[in-house]
Amino acid sequence: MTLFRLIVGFSLAWFCLTSCASYAADKTPLTIPDLTKGEVIPPESKHDWNLGPTGLRGWMYCDKLVTTDARQIAITKVEENSPADGALAVGDVILGVGGKPFSYDPRTEVGKAITWAESEAGGGRLALLRWRNGTVDDVELKLPILGSFSTTAPYDCSKSEQILLRGLKSLEARMSAPGYSSSTDPIPRSLNALALLASGEPAYQRLLQREASWAASFTREDFRTWYYGYVMIFLAEYTQATGDNSFLPGLRRLAREAASGQSAVGSWGHTFALPDGRLRGYGMMNSPGLPLTIGMVLAREAGVNHSEVTEAIDRSARLLRFYAGKGAVPYGDHAAWMETHEDNGKCGMAAVLFHLLGETGSADFFTRMAVASHSGERDCGHTGNYFNILWSLPAIAQAGPNATGAWTKEFGAWYHDLARRWGGSFAHQGPPEPSFDSYQGWDATGAYLLAYSLPRKKITITGKGARNVPQISLHRAESLIADGRGWDNKDRNTAYDRLDDQDLLSRLGSWSPIVRERAAMALAKRKSPPVSAMIALLESGSIEARMGACVAFEKLRGRAAEAVPTLQLALKHDNMWLRVCAASALSKIGKPAIAALPDLLGMIDRVPSPEDPRGMEQRFVSLAIFDEMLRVPNAMEGVDRDQLRLAIASGLRNQDGRARSEISSIYNRLRYEDLQPLLPAILEAIEKPAPSGEMFADGVRLNGLKVLATHHIEEGIQACADYLRTQNPWASEKRTPEILEILTMYGEHAQRVIPHLSETAAMFEQGELNFPKKFSRQKAEAVRATIKSIGSSKERPSLRRIN
Repeated sequence: MTLFRLIVGFSLAWFCLTSCASYAADKTPLTIPDLTKGEVIPPESKHDWNLGPTGLRGWMYCDKLVTTDARQIAITKVEENSPADGALAVGDVILGVGGKPFSYDPRTEVGKAITWAESEAGGGRLALLRWRNGTVDDVELKLPILGSFSTTAPYDCSKSEQILLRGLKSLEARMSAPGYSSSTDPIPRSLNALALLASGEPAYQRLLQREASWAASFTREDFRTWYYGYVMIFLAEYTQATGDNSFLPGLRRLAREAASGQSAVGSWGHTFALPDGRLRGYGMMNSPGLPLTIGMVLAREAGVNHSEVTEAIDRSARLLRFYAGKGAVPYGDHAAWMETHEDNGKCGMAAVLFHLLGETGSADFFTRMAVASHSGERDCGHTGNYFNILWSLPAIAQAGPNATGAWTKEFGAWYHDLARRWGGSFAHQGPPEPSFDSYQGWDATGAYLLAYSLPRKKITITGKGARNVPQISLHRAESLIADGRGWDNKDRNTAYDRLDDQDLLSRLGSWSPIVRERAAMALAKRKSPPVSAMIALLESGSIEARMGACVAFEKLRGRAAEAVPTLQLALKHDNMWLRVCAASALSKIGKPAIAALPDLLGMIDRVPSPEDPRGMEQRFVSLAIFDEMLRVPNAMEGVDRDQLRLAIASGLRNQDGRARSEISSIYNRLRYEDLQPLLPAILEAIEKPAPSGEMFADGVRLNGLKVLATHHIEEGIQACADYLRTQNPWASEKRTPEILEILTMYGEHAQRVIPHLSETAAMFEQGELNFPKKFSRQKAEAVRATIKSIGSSKERPSLRRIN
């Protein structure tokens, strides 16, 4: 399956902007069938699982991304000549392991049983409880003895080395088979080649040279942002590891094309940016952007010395650096992701990127986030969890062997062993959902083998070169693992809800923004939350505790009214993010915090600074004021109109489309005398769209056009006609009638743009790139109907001009 097919297939659900955890949370659960009583697997539930190196695949019940409710595994496939061949058959049901029925999660229990069976103590014996035709029997499968994972796995670990050798043998055979090149998506193909390269084995040179030749000539029009990053990573690593510079021209081309396709703010979307520096569709996506940046950094180290590449790296790093200390790297140009420590591998990618850039602080933070993400968190991911698994251990390894060993003990051992096939390759398992994720059929062998090749340190992303991240102790590693416990997608809150106030207050001071968020949510549920103790935290010397207190006050809303004076003081703090957290808390407190409004408006009028080059403080404070505080009844009373106008004019220049749109929501609450000085800024925000936040950038343009038409501002006529043509195609079939209705408010005056409208209708009729033809025709019909309407209009309102 190609990436184009899988992403297009899922993109209609893009607007959840979340990992698949949130996407699955509200689905109606299936009924749990008892397969031993003749009940059958629900027809809509097609997702089965590789059951380790047994040769088996099996189905188990799942709900909201967990398999903990299941107690049976139905066998769906038995591979010929595998350890299970002859012992189990399709239709058998596994009821337990080690002579005991499943008690908490068949998926985890089988994985751990395999890990034990392959140890010296397990003796290669995997004991299963098999139900067949009404009879329950003990069945024993014989597995090769690989030993146990070491406490620092995959480092100093004989089992890890054996897994690597078996996997490499399997991978070589697959890559040498006829049809491999045409049947493998460019991302797993790049990763498979990267895994062979990371082995350091000279025997693979012929295959690697073939793959490097393919990579050097690689080009795509569709979704190339996704492909180019991984292709560049392999080709750059190949060039450095082998010293073969014959493919450097191809690497140079890929890097320069990627750089030229970057948006003005340093991001990429599904495709490269438009000539004006904006992205198509719904804008920025960090999942392709991070590998692209890693690929360009590695390309630069391999000898691609071009200023546009360096500038693109710098822009991307500036954008991504913002999230260090604030949460997980999100889907796009949004607030940090706060649900889990990882969001489909992007923290792992960021850890690797900032390590390559030598930025110890950011690399250390994202590495810790990767270590703390395991178990249910790793089952999540937008469109699937392929990248969540891929980037886990390469990032965690930067904190050293104690980190990888602790993570492997907690999660990686059983999860990897369950994914490993009996021939040595690895299956992509996907999240626990009734249907397969978007990466079904992708070869995951290279992705997993990169983790097992870490001890060899043969290429940059598997450890070659100096380490910039502090190597942590076992105690510290175990502490980070503990920070990630207490959450799964079905039960996100119970573990924290059971903690006492003191423990939750302590967690408000955690290094982890995710732990702080979870503690704040639990405290907000208390009938008598310890507000005074939280205020004391806000006045403490710990910046993390102060931020945690702000998050708690935000969750408490009006019940945190007594914290308002202390929060107002926090608005003056040197730390930009603490100021933003305090502003957000004040906005949620609402009416009791209205006295802080002048201070907040003053924060919007600040210009971007070296500490905040993209104006993120202005963005989030704008959202706090215009999306929250000014919606409080009577909030506008007593507001200094001059200060408000300055804040609006400044905020309308913010890079973010959503911030601009929220600010523009106040237009219809302002008198004309208040609006008049703002009209040039309002028109500019219509004509010059925000360089980022494309998905939300239409609100400011529509609101601006409405207010111009309401007051019959002449410049709005041409602005309407232009915007009709230049609007973001995404959802434009719904937006077009609204634009046309605004235009009709000018009556007969709108007739001057009829030629322009006719050209636009013809353009829509011909079809638009990557946009459904039926919607384009629908838009064309709406434009022609409007041409007819305004052509016959006799209304002639008196017009005003801005200048």
